[in-house]
Amino acid sequence: MSTEKTKASEEQMAYAKILNIGMWLGLLILVITYAVYLSGILPSFVPIEELPKYWGLTAKEYIHELHAPTGWGWAALIGKGDYLNFVGIAALAGLTILCYLAILPILIRKKETPFVVIAIAEIAVLVLAASGILKTGGH
Repeated sequence: MSTEKTKASEEQMAYAKILNIGMWLGLLILVITYAVYLSGILPSFVPIEELPKYWGLTAKEYIHELHAPTGWGWAALIGKGDYLNFVGIAALAGLTILCYLAILPILIRKKETPFVVIAIAEIAVLVLAASGILKTGGH
């Protein structure tokens, strides 16, 4: 059994640090926005007491029945308690992009060309996917 410890690289540490901070901030946002939703401080797009009527619907049926937004359309309803929760979800979803952006200068400085190309490709794919331009999926 080896007693050697493997050290993380500079870029791994930078990625992990941002991921850790971002995860905690995202979780805090989710807790706060959920508390706002449950408290009723903001009106909901779908009142809590009406939710059981829609539980059995598919996503497509739900969207059709309630004329609910799809894609980034939720951002227009950010003033609604139930859609305010999406802020934390979007923040967590975008965290990987932020992590890759943070390690890119390190990879460039180290002249790690293959990893620079991979990081740029990852960023491009994730931004394109998040943009909604491709309009793929079930909605």
